[in-house]
This record gives sequence, C-alpha cells and structure tokens, in this order.
Amino acid sequence: MRIPEDKINRSHGTGAFNITDFKKIGQNVIFEYGVLVFHPENIEIGNNVYVGHYTILKGYYKNEMKIGDHTWIGPQCFLHSAGGLEIGRAVGIGPRVVMLTSQHELSNIDIPVYFSPLVFGKVVIEDGADIGAGSIILPGVRIGKGAVIGAGSVVNKDVPPYEIWAGVPARKIRDRSKTE
Repeated sequence: MRIPEDKINRSHGTGAFNITDFKKIGQNVIFEYGVLVFHPENIEIGNNVYVGHYTILKGYYKNEMKIGDHTWIGPQCFLHSAGGLEIGRAVGIGPRVVMLTSQHELSNIDIPVYFSPLVFGKVVIEDGADIGAGSIILPGVRIGKGAVIGAGSVVNKDVPPYEIWAGVPARKIRDRSKTE
C-alpha cells in the first residue's frame, strides 16, 4: 500500500513555549512542570488560570483554544482544539480529562481510518461547569453553564445547563436546580 505524501507523519515540535508565544495570556496564569503547548499563537488564556502538571494544550494551525478567567485544569489533561475549543470562566477540569475536537470520517471503507479525512466539531464548556476526572468530551459537544460531568464519563451529546451527567455514554442523572 502506498502512503499518500500528505499522510506521512511529521513532528509537531517539542511543546516547549514562552509566555510571549500566546495569542493572549492573562495575569497570574500558572503552568506546572511538564505542561506542553502546541500552536500557542492560536491559544487565549484569561486571568487566574491554573494548568496542572503534564497537561497538553494541543493548539492547531487553524481554529482557536480559549480558556476563561479563574479556570482550573488538573494534571495530565489533553485539550485539543483542531475544531475549536472554548472553555468559559470558573470551569473546573479534573485530572486526566480529554477534550477532542476532531475525528476521522468513516464512510469510505476502501481506505484505512487513519488516512480518512478529519471532521471537526467545536467543543464549548460554558461558565461554571465542572468536568470530573478522567472524562472524555467528544467533538461537537456543548456542556451548559453550571453543568457537572461525573468522573470517567464519555460525553457524546450536548449537556443542558445545571444538569448532572455521568456514565458511558453520559446520561442525565439529575438537575442541579431542583432539590430531591
């Protein structure tokens, strides 16, 4: 099988960065040891943001990653912005959370999935939401304001504001605005 020239693997670089490389960066942003950043020129970070140890901020040559003020990103997270990623203000993101914004198109069975074109889907995490440890947010998903995602969940569809979702795939557990 001949590999198309545009599909030959190439390095994305080291992930090393300088604060001046970012499109925009606020005050009091903390990057713990081992954080890697790719395409910082397409990443905006607000004020008072914490990025935990060994997290990867995987910017992309197109589309943007925006992280709002007072957001906390736990260690070993992977945030990918090929399709666009927007994280609001005061969002909590637990350790080992993965946010994906692209996937391979699957309709052509005559070529390996790896060589299939990418399909992009922006991920939006609205203000005050909380994403539990080890959760995976799939392309095109919107997590509503104040919503909570339980640890280890796989979110494949939009979550309305102030709802608690958990599971694989994630489903509604209850509404935060109602007492039970």
